[in-house]
Amino acid sequence: MPSPFPGMNPYLEQDDAWHDFHAKFLPAIAERLVPQVRPNYIVKLDEHVYVHELPHEPRRLLGRADLAVGRSPAHAAERPAAGILEAPAQVRLPVQDIERLAFLEVRDRHNRELITVIELLSPSHKRTGSDREQYLAKRESLLGSRVHLVEIDLLRGGRPMPLADRPECSYSVLVSRVEERPQAGLWPLSLRDRLPLIPIPLRRPDGDAQLDLQEVLDRIYDASGYEDYIYENAPEPALTPEDASWARQFVPQPG
Repeated sequence: MPSPFPGMNPYLEQDDAWHDFHAKFLPAIAERLVPQVRPNYIVKLDEHVYVHELPHEPRRLLGRADLAVGRSPAHAAERPAAGILEAPAQVRLPVQDIERLAFLEVRDRHNRELITVIELLSPSHKRTGSDREQYLAKRESLLGSRVHLVEIDLLRGGRPMPLADRPECSYSVLVSRVEERPQAGLWPLSLRDRLPLIPIPLRRPDGDAQLDLQEVLDRIYDASGYEDYIYENAPEPALTPEDASWARQFVPQPG
C-alpha cells in the first residue's frame, strides 16, 4: 500500500530510514525519466563522496603489529644490531568514515554534455560543517553554469539552502532553469501538502520531462516495507503538537 500520508511521510526522516530512502529515491526517479528523454539523453547516477573523521574515542591505536618482533635475549645484546628498531613514540591516526550520496545527471547522448543535475538533499547538506560547504560550492558552480538544477528537500531539520525571498515551508523543490536565472521556480510545501508534479528541464527546443514526486515516494514506501518498522519511533525532528495531533490519524495501528 502507498504511504498513508498525503505528502511527505515525516517518519521517513528518521536516521533509521532516511539513508535507505535516499538510496532508493534517485534510482526510482531515473527509471521514470529514461523513457521520457531517450534516445537523445542519458540519465546517470553519480555520487558525492564525503570523508568524515570520526571522534577521538573510536580511533585505533597504531604501532603494534599483528605479529610482534620480540627483543633479543640478554646474552645477545653484545651482537651488532640487525636493523630492527622500535619507534620512539606511538601515534593515533584518524579513523575515517566515507559517506556516499547519489545524485542524478541528465546528459546529451551524443557529446555527453551535462544538461541537468537532480539532487535530493541529505542531513549532511543541511548541517553546518564541511559537507555543507562542499555541497554549497558545487551548487554555486552549477548555478553559474549552463546546467539546469533540480533540488529536492524532503527534510524538515537543518538549515535550508540559501535562497532570496524563500517562504516559510517544511519541504521544498527548486527548479533552476539556465535561461531564467537568477529567477527560479520554487514549490514550498507543508506537511499536509501532496508532493508536486515537477518539470525536469532539458535542452531547448526539447520540452520538459515530468516527474510525480508523490508517486515515486509511494512506490518506494510500498516496495520497502517501511510500514513494518518506521512507526515504532517518533518522527525526527519532533513534530509540533498541532502537526503531531494531525499526523496520528495516518499512523497504521499495530495488528
